[in-house]
Amino acid sequence: MRFGVGNGRRGPALAALLTGLVTGLVTGCAAGEGDGSGGGSGGGGSTAAEVARRGGTVGAAGSACELPVTFDIAESWKAKAVDAGAADDVSEELADLADAFLHQGPVTMACEIDAKPAGNIGFLRVWTGEPGDAGARAVLEDFVADEPGAGREKYRGFRAGDVTGTEVEYVTPGGGTEAKKARALAVVTPGGPVVLHLGGLDNEEHEAMLPAYELAKTTLHTTP
Repeated sequence: MRFGVGNGRRGPALAALLTGLVTGLVTGCAAGEGDGSGGGSGGGGSTAAEVARRGGTVGAAGSACELPVTFDIAESWKAKAVDAGAADDVSEELADLADAFLHQGPVTMACEIDAKPAGNIGFLRVWTGEPGDAGARAVLEDFVADEPGAGREKYRGFRAGDVTGTEVEYVTPGGGTEAKKARALAVVTPGGPVVLHLGGLDNEEHEAMLPAYELAKTTLHTTP
């Protein structure tokens, strides 16, 4: 797996350019232990947060995305597995672009859960990595550091089900004067680190999709 992709090759323009490419890399069908150290409040889940209605589960064998963790996805959201290795079969130029889009920090995109069928514009994306010694906080810091323009990070620990990890809220440059909100969490499992990331077309879409993110977070378990 390739780590440390340079920041200069990723950004809004690249994301738009790669939309068609990533569509071709996506396969599958709709879906029918880290450290919590760092700043912010301690772990305890999202009991006060709004949680979306459950629509299915991903992560287990036979689901749309087979992952080191399982979690529920919101009603009408559609999950598809991402085959990052398929980028090796395209031209060298497109492979470089795909590498920049599909790899961030120490993890690689493995699953894309689309909000469009539920009426929103955005994705909950799942990134996975190789087993190692890095804790959840370190994985998440490397992930955010590899996103161009990321700033105003607020880290905190969390606990959900049988996992503990680290969560971050941060912003990235928006298309206008307003910075775009983003949120991500990381856990470390025997199968390697996992990052769940929620962005959105704009802040209104991001806020509308937060209940789906909270559903995934509060139902997170390591895959048996």
